[in-house]
Amino acid sequence: MLTSFALSLISSNAISIASVSTDQPVQHSPEPKVDQLFANWDRSDSPGAALAVVKDRSVVYKRGYGSANLEHDIPITPKTVFDIASVSKQFAGIAIAMLIKEGKISLDDDIHKYLPEVPDFGKAITVSHLIHHTSGIRDWVQSLAIAGWRMDDVITFEHIMKMVRHQRELNYDPGEEHLYSNTNYNLLAEIIARVTGQAFREFTDTVIFKPLGMTNTHFHDDHEMVVRNKASSYYPSRDDGFKISGNNLMALGSSSLYSTVEDMARWIMNFDEPRVGGAAVIEQMRQQGVLNNGETVNYAFGLAVGEYKELKTVSHSGSWAGFRSHLIHFPEQRFGVVILSNLAGIDTGALARQVADIYLADQIAPEEPIAAPRKAETEQEQPALAEVDPSIYKEYVGDYYCHELGTTYTISIQDNQLVAKHRRHEDIPLTRSGDHFVGEKWFFSEIRFERDGKNQVTGFRLTGGRVRNLRFDK
Repeated sequence: MLTSFALSLISSNAISIASVSTDQPVQHSPEPKVDQLFANWDRSDSPGAALAVVKDRSVVYKRGYGSANLEHDIPITPKTVFDIASVSKQFAGIAIAMLIKEGKISLDDDIHKYLPEVPDFGKAITVSHLIHHTSGIRDWVQSLAIAGWRMDDVITFEHIMKMVRHQRELNYDPGEEHLYSNTNYNLLAEIIARVTGQAFREFTDTVIFKPLGMTNTHFHDDHEMVVRNKASSYYPSRDDGFKISGNNLMALGSSSLYSTVEDMARWIMNFDEPRVGGAAVIEQMRQQGVLNNGETVNYAFGLAVGEYKELKTVSHSGSWAGFRSHLIHFPEQRFGVVILSNLAGIDTGALARQVADIYLADQIAPEEPIAAPRKAETEQEQPALAEVDPSIYKEYVGDYYCHELGTTYTISIQDNQLVAKHRRHEDIPLTRSGDHFVGEKWFFSEIRFERDGKNQVTGFRLTGGRVRNLRFDK
Protein backbone atom coordinates (compact mmCIF):
# COMPACT_ATOMS: atom_id res chain seq x y z
CA MET A 1 0.00 0.00 0.00
CA LEU A 2 1.31 3.44 -0.90
CA THR A 3 2.06 5.79 1.98
CA SER A 4 0.36 9.15 2.33
CA PHE A 5 3.71 10.72 1.48
CA ALA A 6 3.81 8.76 -1.76
CA LEU A 7 0.23 9.57 -2.66
CA SER A 8 0.92 13.27 -2.30
CA LEU A 9 3.67 12.98 -4.92
CA ILE A 10 1.98 10.86 -7.56
CA SER A 11 0.45 13.74 -9.49
CA SER A 12 3.82 15.43 -9.94
CA ASN A 13 6.09 12.43 -10.11
CA ALA A 14 4.31 9.78 -12.14
CA ILE A 15 3.05 9.47 -15.68
CA SER A 16 1.23 6.48 -17.06
CA ILE A 17 1.83 4.75 -20.33
CA ALA A 18 -0.09 6.53 -23.03
CA SER A 19 -1.14 3.35 -24.79
CA VAL A 20 -3.03 1.94 -21.78
CA SER A 21 -6.81 2.21 -22.30
CA THR A 22 -9.10 3.54 -19.58
CA ASP A 23 -10.94 0.23 -19.19
CA GLN A 24 -7.79 -1.89 -18.75
CA PRO A 25 -7.63 -3.55 -15.30
CA VAL A 26 -5.30 -1.72 -12.94
CA GLN A 27 -3.45 -4.87 -11.99
CA HIS A 28 -1.98 -5.12 -15.51
CA SER A 29 -0.15 -1.80 -15.13
CA PRO A 30 3.54 -2.27 -14.22
CA GLU A 31 3.79 0.85 -12.07
CA PRO A 32 2.44 -0.61 -8.80
CA LYS A 33 4.96 -3.45 -9.06
CA VAL A 34 7.73 -0.92 -9.67
CA ASP A 35 6.62 1.22 -6.71
CA GLN A 36 6.69 -1.82 -4.47
CA LEU A 37 10.42 -2.23 -5.17
CA PHE A 38 11.02 1.15 -3.54
CA ALA A 39 8.49 0.78 -0.71
CA ASN A 40 11.15 0.65 2.03
CA TRP A 41 12.26 4.20 1.21
CA ASP A 42 8.94 5.67 0.11
CA ARG A 43 8.48 7.81 3.21
CA SER A 44 9.28 11.32 4.37
CA ASP A 45 11.75 10.29 7.10
CA SER A 46 14.08 8.38 4.78
CA PRO A 47 16.44 9.23 1.91
CA GLY A 48 15.46 7.40 -1.23
CA ALA A 49 15.75 7.47 -5.00
CA ALA A 50 14.45 8.80 -8.28
CA LEU A 51 13.56 6.58 -11.23
CA ALA A 52 13.01 7.04 -14.95
CA VAL A 53 12.02 4.30 -17.42
CA VAL A 54 12.49 4.85 -21.16
CA LYS A 55 10.94 2.86 -24.01
CA ASP A 56 11.12 3.76 -27.70
CA ARG A 57 12.41 7.28 -26.99
CA SER A 58 9.60 8.04 -24.53
CA VAL A 59 9.60 8.26 -20.76
CA VAL A 60 6.99 5.70 -19.74
CA TYR A 61 7.39 6.18 -16.00
CA LYS A 62 9.16 8.51 -13.61
CA ARG A 63 8.89 8.78 -9.85
CA GLY A 64 10.59 9.99 -6.75
CA TYR A 65 10.69 8.03 -3.49
CA GLY A 66 11.75 9.38 -0.10
CA SER A 67 13.37 12.67 0.86
CA ALA A 68 16.02 14.73 -0.89
CA ASN A 69 16.71 16.59 2.37
CA LEU A 70 15.73 15.23 5.77
CA GLU A 71 16.39 18.50 7.58
CA HIS A 72 13.88 20.44 5.51
CA ASP A 73 11.43 17.68 4.52
CA ILE A 74 12.04 18.13 0.80
CA PRO A 75 10.75 15.17 -1.24
CA ILE A 76 12.63 13.55 -4.09
CA THR A 77 11.07 14.15 -7.50
CA PRO A 78 12.25 13.42 -11.05
CA LYS A 79 13.68 16.97 -11.03
CA THR A 80 15.91 16.32 -7.99
CA VAL A 81 19.62 16.76 -8.76
CA PHE A 82 22.02 14.00 -7.68
CA ASP A 83 25.75 13.43 -7.98
CA ILE A 84 25.65 10.45 -10.34
CA ALA A 85 29.23 9.39 -9.49
CA SER A 86 30.87 7.00 -11.97
CA VAL A 87 27.90 6.93 -14.33
CA SER A 88 29.60 10.20 -15.36
CA LYS A 89 32.33 8.34 -17.24
CA GLN A 90 30.24 7.70 -20.35
CA PHE A 91 30.12 11.44 -21.02
CA ALA A 92 33.90 11.64 -21.11
CA GLY A 93 33.62 8.54 -23.29
CA ILE A 94 31.34 10.13 -25.87
CA ALA A 95 33.45 13.31 -25.89
CA ILE A 96 36.55 11.26 -26.75
CA ALA A 97 34.60 9.30 -29.40
CA MET A 98 33.45 12.55 -31.00
CA LEU A 99 37.02 13.87 -31.12
CA ILE A 100 38.18 10.59 -32.65
CA LYS A 101 35.52 10.95 -35.35
CA GLU A 102 36.77 14.49 -36.05
CA GLY A 103 40.33 13.21 -36.40
CA LYS A 104 41.59 15.25 -33.43
CA ILE A 105 42.50 12.25 -31.28
CA SER A 106 43.52 8.67 -32.04
CA LEU A 107 43.04 5.74 -29.70
CA ASP A 108 46.66 4.78 -30.37
CA ASP A 109 48.06 8.18 -29.38
CA ASP A 110 50.56 8.12 -26.53
CA ILE A 111 49.02 10.23 -23.77
CA HIS A 112 52.30 12.16 -23.40
CA LYS A 113 51.40 13.86 -26.68
CA TYR A 114 48.75 15.73 -24.71
CA LEU A 115 49.97 15.33 -21.12
CA PRO A 116 53.78 15.67 -21.13
CA GLU A 117 53.81 16.16 -17.35
CA VAL A 118 52.69 12.57 -16.70
CA PRO A 119 55.81 10.62 -15.66
CA ASP A 120 57.52 8.38 -18.20
CA PHE A 121 57.13 4.87 -16.84
CA GLY A 122 59.18 3.32 -19.63
CA LYS A 123 56.09 1.94 -21.37
CA ALA A 124 53.75 3.72 -23.78
CA ILE A 125 50.32 4.52 -22.35
CA THR A 126 47.71 5.21 -25.02
CA VAL A 127 44.32 6.91 -25.04
CA SER A 128 42.83 3.44 -25.50
CA HIS A 129 44.50 2.27 -22.30
CA LEU A 130 42.78 5.09 -20.41
CA ILE A 131 39.40 4.45 -22.02
CA HIS A 132 39.43 0.73 -21.21
CA HIS A 133 41.10 0.87 -17.77
CA THR A 134 44.16 -1.01 -18.94
CA SER A 135 46.78 1.71 -18.31
CA GLY A 136 48.17 0.56 -14.96
CA ILE A 137 47.81 4.08 -13.54
CA ARG A 138 46.84 4.03 -9.87
CA ASP A 139 43.33 4.93 -8.75
CA TRP A 140 43.24 8.32 -7.04
CA VAL A 141 40.53 7.28 -4.56
CA GLN A 142 42.61 4.66 -2.79
CA SER A 143 45.86 6.58 -3.30
CA LEU A 144 44.60 9.73 -1.60
CA ALA A 145 43.05 7.67 1.20
CA ILE A 146 46.44 6.03 1.83
CA ALA A 147 47.98 9.52 1.84
CA GLY A 148 45.68 10.54 4.69
CA TRP A 149 42.81 12.19 2.87
CA ARG A 150 39.26 11.75 4.14
CA MET A 151 36.76 11.22 1.38
CA ASP A 152 34.70 14.22 2.57
CA ASP A 153 37.72 16.53 2.26
CA VAL A 154 37.73 19.08 -0.54
CA ILE A 155 39.22 17.06 -3.42
CA THR A 156 39.82 19.12 -6.53
CA PHE A 157 40.70 18.10 -10.05
CA GLU A 158 44.14 19.63 -9.52
CA HIS A 159 44.73 17.48 -6.43
CA ILE A 160 44.15 14.41 -8.60
CA MET A 161 46.46 15.67 -11.34
CA LYS A 162 49.19 16.36 -8.78
CA MET A 163 48.89 12.80 -7.55
CA VAL A 164 49.47 11.50 -11.09
CA ARG A 165 52.48 13.76 -11.59
CA HIS A 166 54.12 12.20 -8.52
CA GLN A 167 53.34 8.57 -9.36
CA ARG A 168 56.57 6.56 -9.58
CA GLU A 169 55.45 3.13 -10.76
CA LEU A 170 52.50 1.56 -12.55
CA ASN A 171 50.31 -1.15 -11.09
CA TYR A 172 51.22 -3.27 -14.16
CA ASP A 173 52.48 -2.79 -17.70
CA PRO A 174 49.92 -1.03 -19.95
CA GLY A 175 47.62 -3.45 -21.72
CA GLU A 176 48.54 -6.43 -19.56
CA GLU A 177 45.47 -6.27 -17.33
CA HIS A 178 42.11 -4.60 -16.85
CA LEU A 179 41.86 -2.82 -13.49
CA TYR A 180 39.28 -0.08 -12.98
CA SER A 181 40.92 3.23 -12.09
CA ASN A 182 39.04 6.52 -11.81
CA THR A 183 42.26 8.38 -12.64
CA ASN A 184 42.07 7.18 -16.25
CA TYR A 185 38.96 9.26 -16.87
CA ASN A 186 40.33 12.34 -15.13
CA LEU A 187 43.25 12.21 -17.55
CA LEU A 188 40.79 11.87 -20.43
CA ALA A 189 38.96 14.98 -19.23
CA GLU A 190 42.23 16.90 -19.25
CA ILE A 191 43.09 15.62 -22.74
CA ILE A 192 39.68 16.78 -23.98
CA ALA A 193 40.26 20.23 -22.49
CA ARG A 194 43.68 20.59 -24.11
CA VAL A 195 42.61 19.32 -27.52
CA THR A 196 39.49 21.52 -27.68
CA GLY A 197 40.88 24.57 -25.94
CA GLN A 198 37.80 24.64 -23.70
CA ALA A 199 37.36 23.77 -20.07
CA PHE A 200 35.95 20.25 -19.75
CA ARG A 201 32.74 21.51 -18.15
CA GLU A 202 32.28 24.13 -20.88
CA PHE A 203 32.93 21.64 -23.69
CA THR A 204 30.49 19.03 -22.38
CA ASP A 205 27.84 21.70 -21.75
CA THR A 206 28.21 22.97 -25.32
CA VAL A 207 28.39 19.72 -27.32
CA ILE A 208 26.40 17.26 -25.18
CA PHE A 209 24.08 18.63 -22.51
CA LYS A 210 22.59 21.71 -24.19
CA PRO A 211 21.91 19.95 -27.54
CA LEU A 212 20.08 17.18 -25.65
CA GLY A 213 18.09 19.59 -23.49
CA MET A 214 19.83 18.34 -20.33
CA THR A 215 19.38 21.71 -18.65
CA ASN A 216 19.89 20.43 -15.09
CA THR A 217 23.16 18.63 -15.80
CA HIS A 218 26.74 19.82 -15.35
CA PHE A 219 30.18 18.61 -14.34
CA HIS A 220 30.67 20.07 -10.89
CA ASP A 221 33.95 22.02 -10.83
CA ASP A 222 33.16 24.30 -7.86
CA HIS A 223 32.33 22.72 -4.50
CA GLU A 224 30.98 26.05 -3.20
CA MET A 225 28.54 26.48 -6.09
CA VAL A 226 24.84 26.67 -5.18
CA VAL A 227 22.88 23.95 -7.03
CA ARG A 228 19.10 24.26 -6.99
CA ASN A 229 17.07 21.12 -6.17
CA LYS A 230 20.19 19.19 -5.14
CA ALA A 231 19.75 16.16 -2.90
CA SER A 232 21.84 15.73 0.23
CA SER A 233 23.50 12.35 0.65
CA TYR A 234 23.18 10.06 3.66
CA TYR A 235 24.31 6.78 5.15
CA PRO A 236 22.51 4.59 7.70
CA SER A 237 23.42 5.13 11.35
CA ARG A 238 23.53 2.49 14.06
CA ASP A 239 20.31 3.74 15.67
CA ASP A 240 18.31 2.97 12.51
CA GLY A 241 18.46 6.63 11.53
CA PHE A 242 20.64 8.44 9.00
CA LYS A 243 23.71 10.65 8.97
CA ILE A 244 24.90 13.16 6.40
CA SER A 245 27.65 11.98 4.06
CA GLY A 246 29.69 15.00 3.00
CA ASN A 247 30.61 15.58 -0.63
CA ASN A 248 33.24 18.11 -1.76
CA LEU A 249 34.55 16.26 -4.80
CA MET A 250 35.42 17.71 -8.21
CA ALA A 251 36.70 14.66 -10.09
CA LEU A 252 35.88 15.80 -13.61
CA GLY A 253 35.59 13.00 -16.15
CA SER A 254 35.47 10.12 -13.68
CA SER A 255 32.69 11.46 -11.46
CA SER A 256 31.11 14.70 -10.19
CA LEU A 257 28.38 14.95 -12.82
CA TYR A 258 25.22 16.44 -11.32
CA SER A 259 22.02 15.43 -13.06
CA THR A 260 18.38 14.35 -12.75
CA VAL A 261 16.57 11.23 -13.94
CA GLU A 262 14.65 13.42 -16.38
CA ASP A 263 17.90 14.57 -17.98
CA MET A 264 19.41 11.09 -17.91
CA ALA A 265 16.32 9.78 -19.69
CA ARG A 266 17.15 12.18 -22.53
CA TRP A 267 20.64 10.71 -22.60
CA ILE A 268 19.26 7.16 -22.83
CA MET A 269 17.13 8.22 -25.79
CA ASN A 270 20.30 9.38 -27.54
CA PHE A 271 21.52 5.77 -27.61
CA ASP A 272 18.55 4.77 -29.77
CA GLU A 273 18.35 7.80 -32.08
CA PRO A 274 21.56 9.81 -31.67
CA ARG A 275 21.05 13.55 -31.78
CA VAL A 276 24.54 14.05 -30.32
CA GLY A 277 27.49 12.23 -31.85
CA GLY A 278 25.66 10.27 -34.50
CA ALA A 279 25.36 6.52 -35.02
CA ALA A 280 29.10 6.00 -35.63
CA VAL A 281 30.02 7.65 -32.33
CA ILE A 282 27.46 5.62 -30.38
CA GLU A 283 28.81 2.47 -32.00
CA GLN A 284 32.35 3.55 -31.07
CA MET A 285 31.23 3.89 -27.45
CA ARG A 286 30.51 0.14 -27.41
CA GLN A 287 34.03 -0.76 -28.58
CA GLN A 288 35.48 -3.02 -25.90
CA GLY A 289 39.09 -3.09 -24.82
CA VAL A 290 41.58 -5.74 -25.89
CA LEU A 291 44.54 -6.81 -23.75
CA ASN A 292 48.03 -7.49 -25.06
CA ASN A 293 47.27 -11.21 -25.08
CA GLY A 294 44.21 -10.69 -27.30
CA GLU A 295 41.65 -11.14 -24.53
CA THR A 296 38.62 -8.84 -24.75
CA VAL A 297 37.46 -6.97 -21.66
CA ASN A 298 33.84 -5.95 -21.17
CA TYR A 299 34.61 -2.26 -20.62
CA ALA A 300 34.15 0.24 -23.44
CA PHE A 301 33.86 4.06 -23.47
CA GLY A 302 32.54 4.56 -19.93
CA LEU A 303 30.12 1.67 -20.44
CA ALA A 304 30.16 -1.97 -19.43
CA VAL A 305 29.07 -4.11 -22.39
CA GLY A 306 27.31 -7.31 -21.41
CA GLU A 307 24.09 -9.29 -21.18
CA TYR A 308 21.25 -9.59 -18.72
CA LYS A 309 19.14 -12.73 -18.98
CA GLU A 310 20.29 -13.22 -22.59
CA LEU A 311 19.48 -9.62 -23.60
CA LYS A 312 22.33 -7.36 -24.71
CA THR A 313 23.03 -4.42 -22.39
CA VAL A 314 25.29 -1.45 -21.82
CA SER A 315 25.40 -0.16 -18.28
CA HIS A 316 27.32 1.55 -15.51
CA SER A 317 27.01 2.02 -11.76
CA GLY A 318 28.18 4.85 -9.55
CA SER A 319 29.00 5.25 -5.86
CA TRP A 320 30.29 8.30 -4.01
CA ALA A 321 29.55 9.63 -0.52
CA GLY A 322 25.92 8.60 0.06
CA PHE A 323 25.03 8.73 -3.63
CA ARG A 324 24.34 5.55 -5.59
CA SER A 325 23.40 5.42 -9.28
CA HIS A 326 22.82 2.96 -12.09
CA LEU A 327 21.99 3.26 -15.78
CA ILE A 328 21.19 0.26 -17.95
CA HIS A 329 20.20 0.30 -21.62
CA PHE A 330 18.90 -2.60 -23.72
CA PRO A 331 19.75 -1.55 -27.31
CA GLU A 332 17.70 -4.19 -29.12
CA GLN A 333 14.61 -3.47 -26.99
CA ARG A 334 15.13 0.32 -27.16
CA PHE A 335 14.59 0.27 -23.42
CA GLY A 336 16.45 1.81 -20.50
CA VAL A 337 16.30 2.43 -16.76
CA VAL A 338 18.10 5.03 -14.67
CA ILE A 339 17.99 5.17 -10.87
CA LEU A 340 19.68 7.88 -8.80
CA SER A 341 19.78 7.56 -5.03
CA ASN A 342 20.97 9.62 -2.05
CA LEU A 343 21.37 6.74 0.41
CA ALA A 344 24.44 4.53 0.78
CA GLY A 345 23.32 0.93 0.89
CA ILE A 346 20.65 1.14 -1.79
CA ASP A 347 21.59 -1.32 -4.54
CA THR A 348 20.59 0.74 -7.55
CA GLY A 349 21.94 -1.89 -9.96
CA ALA A 350 19.76 -4.65 -8.56
CA LEU A 351 16.75 -2.32 -8.52
CA ALA A 352 17.30 -1.28 -12.14
CA ARG A 353 17.41 -4.92 -13.23
CA GLN A 354 14.25 -5.67 -11.25
CA VAL A 355 12.50 -2.78 -13.00
CA ALA A 356 13.65 -4.24 -16.32
CA ASP A 357 12.26 -7.62 -15.26
CA ILE A 358 8.83 -6.03 -14.86
CA TYR A 359 8.73 -4.16 -18.17
CA LEU A 360 10.50 -6.81 -20.27
CA ALA A 361 8.86 -9.84 -18.67
CA ASP A 362 7.76 -11.25 -22.02
CA GLN A 363 11.28 -10.99 -23.50
CA ILE A 364 13.51 -12.07 -20.64
CA ALA A 365 14.71 -15.67 -20.50
CA PRO A 366 13.60 -17.61 -17.43
CA GLU A 367 16.26 -18.05 -14.77
CA GLU A 368 17.80 -21.46 -14.30
CA PRO A 369 17.38 -22.76 -10.73
CA ILE A 370 20.59 -22.59 -8.73
CA ALA A 371 21.46 -25.74 -6.85
CA ALA A 372 22.21 -25.23 -3.16
CA PRO A 373 25.92 -25.70 -2.46
CA ARG A 374 26.95 -28.75 -0.49
CA LYS A 375 27.70 -28.19 3.16
CA ALA A 376 31.34 -29.11 2.68
CA GLU A 377 31.70 -26.26 0.18
CA THR A 378 30.23 -23.59 2.41
CA GLU A 379 31.36 -24.56 5.89
CA GLN A 380 35.06 -25.05 6.18
CA GLU A 381 36.82 -25.21 9.48
CA GLN A 382 39.18 -22.27 9.91
CA PRO A 383 42.59 -23.06 11.38
CA ALA A 384 43.25 -21.49 14.79
CA LEU A 385 45.95 -18.77 14.88
CA ALA A 386 48.94 -19.77 16.90
CA GLU A 387 50.12 -17.62 19.84
CA VAL A 388 52.84 -15.24 18.65
CA ASP A 389 55.60 -13.73 20.78
CA PRO A 390 55.24 -9.96 20.13
CA SER A 391 59.00 -9.49 20.49
CA ILE A 392 59.45 -10.86 16.97
CA TYR A 393 57.69 -7.74 15.71
CA LYS A 394 60.34 -5.34 17.05
CA GLU A 395 62.29 -5.35 13.80
CA TYR A 396 59.29 -3.87 11.97
CA VAL A 397 58.84 -0.94 14.35
CA GLY A 398 59.64 2.48 12.85
CA ASP A 399 58.53 5.25 10.52
CA TYR A 400 57.89 4.45 6.85
CA TYR A 401 57.74 7.19 4.22
CA CYS A 402 56.12 7.01 0.76
CA HIS A 403 57.84 9.43 -1.61
CA GLU A 404 55.11 8.96 -4.22
CA LEU A 405 52.34 10.18 -1.91
CA GLY A 406 54.40 12.27 0.50
CA THR A 407 53.03 10.51 3.57
CA THR A 408 54.33 8.62 6.61
CA TYR A 409 53.03 5.65 8.59
CA THR A 410 54.47 4.61 11.94
CA ILE A 411 54.54 0.87 12.62
CA SER A 412 54.44 0.09 16.35
CA ILE A 413 53.50 -2.70 18.74
CA GLN A 414 50.24 -2.25 20.62
CA ASP A 415 48.45 -4.92 22.66
CA ASN A 416 50.90 -7.53 21.39
CA GLN A 417 50.04 -6.71 17.79
CA LEU A 418 51.55 -4.63 15.00
CA VAL A 419 49.65 -1.42 14.33
CA ALA A 420 50.01 1.13 11.50
CA LYS A 421 49.49 4.72 12.65
CA HIS A 422 48.81 7.82 10.55
CA ARG A 423 48.09 11.36 11.71
CA ARG A 424 44.76 11.51 9.88
CA HIS A 425 43.49 7.95 10.29
CA GLU A 426 42.44 5.69 13.09
CA ASP A 427 45.08 3.14 14.07
CA ILE A 428 45.13 0.14 11.71
CA PRO A 429 45.78 -3.27 13.34
CA LEU A 430 47.98 -5.56 11.22
CA THR A 431 47.46 -9.32 11.31
CA ARG A 432 50.05 -11.77 10.03
CA SER A 433 48.82 -13.93 7.15
CA GLY A 434 51.52 -16.22 5.82
CA ASP A 435 54.44 -14.10 4.63
CA HIS A 436 52.59 -10.78 4.75
CA PHE A 437 50.37 -8.67 7.00
CA VAL A 438 46.75 -7.69 6.45
CA GLY A 439 45.33 -4.32 7.51
CA GLU A 440 41.76 -3.74 8.58
CA LYS A 441 41.07 -0.79 6.28
CA TRP A 442 39.81 -0.88 2.69
CA PHE A 443 42.70 1.33 1.57
CA PHE A 444 45.40 -0.38 3.66
CA SER A 445 44.92 -4.07 3.08
CA GLU A 446 48.15 -6.00 2.45
CA ILE A 447 51.74 -5.11 3.24
CA ARG A 448 54.90 -7.09 2.57
CA PHE A 449 58.06 -6.00 4.35
CA GLU A 450 61.29 -5.84 2.35
CA ARG A 451 64.86 -6.53 3.53
CA ASP A 452 68.38 -5.72 2.40
CA GLY A 453 71.33 -8.06 1.95
CA LYS A 454 71.91 -8.06 5.71
CA ASN A 455 68.31 -9.16 6.33
CA GLN A 456 67.42 -5.77 7.81
CA VAL A 457 63.89 -4.42 7.21
CA THR A 458 64.17 -1.54 4.73
CA GLY A 459 60.54 -0.83 3.92
CA PHE A 460 57.31 -2.38 2.81
CA ARG A 461 55.10 -2.61 -0.27
CA LEU A 462 51.38 -1.87 0.08
CA THR A 463 49.03 -3.74 -2.24
CA GLY A 464 45.27 -4.04 -2.38
CA GLY A 465 42.32 -3.03 -4.50
CA ARG A 466 43.36 -0.54 -7.17
CA VAL A 467 46.85 0.24 -5.84
CA ARG A 468 49.68 -2.27 -6.11
CA ASN A 469 53.26 -2.40 -4.80
CA LEU A 470 53.26 1.14 -3.42
CA ARG A 471 56.67 1.57 -1.80
CA PHE A 472 57.29 2.88 1.73
CA ASP A 473 60.91 3.31 2.89
CA LYS A 474 61.88 2.81 6.53
